Amino acid sequence: MKSHASLSWATPYRLLLTTGTMLIFGLGLVLLLNSRPILAAPPCGTPKGGPCPTATPGSDPTPTPEQPTATPVSTATPAPTATPGSGSYVLVWSDEFNGTGIDLGNWTFDIGWGQNGWGNAELQYYTDRPQNARVENGMLVIEARKERFRAQEYTSARLKTQGLRDWTYGRFEARIKVPYGQGIWPAFWTLGNNIETVGWPQSGELDIMEHIGREPSTVYGTVHGPGYSGAEGVGGSYTLSGGQQLTDAFHIFAVEWEPTEINWYIDNTLYATVTPDDVPGEWVFDHPFFIIMNVAVGGYWPGYPDETTVFPQFMYVDYVRVYQK
Repeated sequence: MKSHASLSWATPYRLLLTTGTMLIFGLGLVLLLNSRPILAAPPCGTPKGGPCPTATPGSDPTPTPEQPTATPVSTATPAPTATPGSGSYVLVWSDEFNGTGIDLGNWTFDIGWGQNGWGNAELQYYTDRPQNARVENGMLVIEARKERFRAQEYTSARLKTQGLRDWTYGRFEARIKVPYGQGIWPAFWTLGNNIETVGWPQSGELDIMEHIGREPSTVYGTVHGPGYSGAEGVGGSYTLSGGQQLTDAFHIFAVEWEPTEINWYIDNTLYATVTPDDVPGEWVFDHPFFIIMNVAVGGYWPGYPDETTVFPQFMYVDYVRVYQK
């Protein structure tokens, strides 16, 4: 170790030079660090970025449905108004299907295969599952599916107002986009509310709209009663012009039911009229009737699905309305 006496006269100047050099080096290092680009954090979900944050429960407004959903279609709904025909009507009841589910204060379900396929050798098993009936995009959707269920090869839904809502006389109207295909049989219809006591056809049946897939441009309207039921029903049909098909667009199907006359309409075009003089039996349309909507698969009249029939099939119902005078 050197003694203090061995330090030369230049030592202070060396110390000053060394100190200045260190200050300059430190200042340069600071400037260099501040001039480097700021790097973004690694993306979440990568090994360096860690897991991504999860959404708060209930914050996703469009959860993935658990069942196949219908293709969105126009949901424009005209305001309820008095409609043309045999007089001015006032709206007394409607279901616009604007809620989040089927209103069980308006509708109940038929369940099962019925007796001999609901008397028509139909193939579907009716359920109350959301896979077969639900409210979606402001509409009731009835979905017919090809699937094995309770020993049947198809499922669908049949909704009715029985025990909840019924009416005597008035205009019954629905805006519907029908399904299509061989063996597909959608319907909007009514039955007399005394069916549990007098049976069918004494109760009366009033079919507002029936459509069978093998006749894609035609709608049928029919009444059934004692002496004129099944294939002997009385009514009429309407065929769209120019090769148009009913499934191409929504249509308004309606009847105006008076004490001595029933008139059928499609889009406010009158196409059939039946009076008591037109039926070969008792006129039984003088008491309350309830509404039914369904999609059947197969049956004596429509025939059965074949290799051309596409599944699933959807019936979209924008609204159902009842007007009375």
